[in-house]
Amino acid sequence: MRKIKYKKGRKLQHITLEYTGTQKEHETEMQLFVYDDADVIEYEKFTVLALNTCIDYTKNNWLNIHGLNDINLLKTVGAHFKLDDFLLADILNTSKRTKLEEQKDILFFNIKSLLPSEYSDNISVEQISFILKDGILISFQEKRSDFFTHIRERLRTHAGIVRTKKVDYLLYLLLDAVMENFYITIEDEEDKIEELINLTKKGADPVILEKIENHRDNFNFLKRSIIPLRDSLYYLKTIKDDDTYNGIEKETFSFFIRLHQKSLELLEQIESDMSSLESASNFYFSEQSRKMNEIMKTLTIISAIFIPLTFIVGVYGMNFEYMPELRARNGYFIVMGCMFLLVIALIIYFKKRRWF
Repeated sequence: MRKIKYKKGRKLQHITLEYTGTQKEHETEMQLFVYDDADVIEYEKFTVLALNTCIDYTKNNWLNIHGLNDINLLKTVGAHFKLDDFLLADILNTSKRTKLEEQKDILFFNIKSLLPSEYSDNISVEQISFILKDGILISFQEKRSDFFTHIRERLRTHAGIVRTKKVDYLLYLLLDAVMENFYITIEDEEDKIEELINLTKKGADPVILEKIENHRDNFNFLKRSIIPLRDSLYYLKTIKDDDTYNGIEKETFSFFIRLHQKSLELLEQIESDMSSLESASNFYFSEQSRKMNEIMKTLTIISAIFIPLTFIVGVYGMNFEYMPELRARNGYFIVMGCMFLLVIALIIYFKKRRWF
């Protein structure tokens, strides 16, 4: 059975700063939004030289980094914001599972963004990491994508309440946008499952069973990705009364509780879809068994018709000298007629019994 190959990085030591993903061709770029209720300033092609001059801690700051290939640039960013090498290693090591880490003045969150591949049944995976500090949110993406385009537009046009809130609310919006990709992926898998169910009703092609197993692998991968996210969101909503980290405002915790509920809904939906996939698999084997039974029934009926004919032929094939029928002038025609009538009688009998 063909195994679906997901993007996996090689194992590294915790302190090793090396990008382990597959997006090696993407150049590292930075984008900065400085905003509040009154105004927003957007810096494209932002450089590390402008970290001291452009970031305004009296407002909200969102620093978005695309591409993780420039290790020196990431080290410079880490040094500026006093991020230890363990956090940078977790950002660069894409083989790590979803993780939430709370420090005194930092909240670190990484998440797997999943989307269906365009030309195959595989799932495309990208790791996105977030650093939340007082007044600034830093996001790390493996490549430039349009996950957050609508959020950027909301910042530019002052749509919604994002510019009236702190950066912890922006973190909620970004996580919510990533989680929407789970819904897109699950819906795509559901459409493919519906196609498989329709195919199993038309035939029992072995390729169908292979596709069913591939999609079962996809759902197991989705489940393994969402479970640590659910646990992290549960932990995040429980730090409301914790004095260790105070970067999230009290009223914002309700939004993260919504994300936790979404993760539970996603897991329930996956369980339901896996049941449908199991039904498709059972239907495939049932169809195989039904066809096999039809074949066996046909062969049995043919055998039942020819067994008495074989018996008659065997009787008259014996080499005894004194067999009265052998000397009858019309013996051949009589025996053939009896055999023909016997076949007709058996067919009528089987038909009345509805054996075919």
